[in-house]
Amino acid sequence: MKKILLFICFSGFIFAFVGDIIAQSVNVSAEIRPRFEYRHGYKTLFPDDANPASFISQRTRLNGFFANQNFKAYVSLQDVRVWGDVKQLNARDVNGFSVHQAWGQIFFGENVYLKIGRQEIIYDDHRIFGSVNWAQQARSHDAAILGLKFGGKHKIDVGIAYNAMGESLYKLQYENKNYKTFQLIHYHVNFGNSGLSILFLNNGMAYDAADTSEIYDEQVAYSQTIGGRFSHKAENFKFNLAAYYQGGKNAANHDLAAMYFGGDISLHLIENFSFGLGFEYLSGTSTVDQGDPDMKDQSFTPLYGTNHKFNGWMDYFYVGNGHGNVGLIDIYLPMKYTYEKLTFALIPHYFMSAATVSMPNQDDGTLEDLSSGLGTEVDFSVTYAAAKNVTIGAGYSTMFATETMRAVKQPAHYYGDNYNNSNGAGWIMVTFKPTFFSQD
Repeated sequence: MKKILLFICFSGFIFAFVGDIIAQSVNVSAEIRPRFEYRHGYKTLFPDDANPASFISQRTRLNGFFANQNFKAYVSLQDVRVWGDVKQLNARDVNGFSVHQAWGQIFFGENVYLKIGRQEIIYDDHRIFGSVNWAQQARSHDAAILGLKFGGKHKIDVGIAYNAMGESLYKLQYENKNYKTFQLIHYHVNFGNSGLSILFLNNGMAYDAADTSEIYDEQVAYSQTIGGRFSHKAENFKFNLAAYYQGGKNAANHDLAAMYFGGDISLHLIENFSFGLGFEYLSGTSTVDQGDPDMKDQSFTPLYGTNHKFNGWMDYFYVGNGHGNVGLIDIYLPMKYTYEKLTFALIPHYFMSAATVSMPNQDDGTLEDLSSGLGTEVDFSVTYAAAKNVTIGAGYSTMFATETMRAVKQPAHYYGDNYNNSNGAGWIMVTFKPTFFSQD
């Protein structure tokens, strides 16, 4: 760690010394983000025989950026820990430092560039590709993206990624749960107060094929996600519409046919106050059809998006945990009020399953269909801008679940009544973003 700090300080000194000779931008910054969390039914229904969890996690980042007329480079080193997860006199950390981002971007003329290395990929509203910034570790990709800008309003990205477990002399099975490879095309155009984006993603997941040979021959199942998003912003309102289709094969190499559509509108009729209405539909596969090998998988997956942003801060859906692949309908009413340095947000959600949920009758074992209602969640937060580059935030969320929620989240405990338990989660977070050195 000392070597890293010395290297960054020395680099900053060199950049400053030669700044008068070469036109360039240099920035060395950091992020320190401790967060206290209380979990009593976070991500899933709280069981009867457990106590709530509480802990403090922390993200620490050290960032270095360089740019001149020929190329850009960015490095973000990251440490994620829970306070007390190692001894005070520890020889090493549980996770240790990692490289969150490390990329270079070279320019081929004014409007063509190649960005290559470990990087965050963010498109549009984070629904399919996002940074997942709420998670302390966040998300980044090892990828290469060729970008083209034209006409002053148009931008096209063509991206590829190819993953392996490590250097080897012969083919090895890719065992991580990441994609094995992907290819993407993203197009965006602005016109007036509106914008339109179109995304195509060919996503390849490694899977275990039938053992027909003594030589391992890795198989990759490809799904295709295609769709777009339209946005419009006026003086007193804004709205967004999006739709996507997924076809091809799922991660288990079964046929896939799924869809997504959503929209939201936000009104700013009162100074410092906004309210709106939003709707999302992510298709799912009914409980009965999931047991039929001849039926297609109809469950839409938002893949690499910032799911915490969309379907409630309790993270019951699509955030590293399942809900029976039955899809989701989410109706929500976002409200936000700003007073001087304070920002208040309140977002109620009503959740329903997109496909039919069935469970065996306790008396005779026959399947019976359940109500589509999964529950109601209410999210509240307040953020205070304490100083330049310093914010303090706090929030609390609560989930009012139904027996259908219990069926999709905890089918093994379907006949219990723990869905009536209180389910809530709270947090307090302080974010520091100092800039140690900056030169333009």
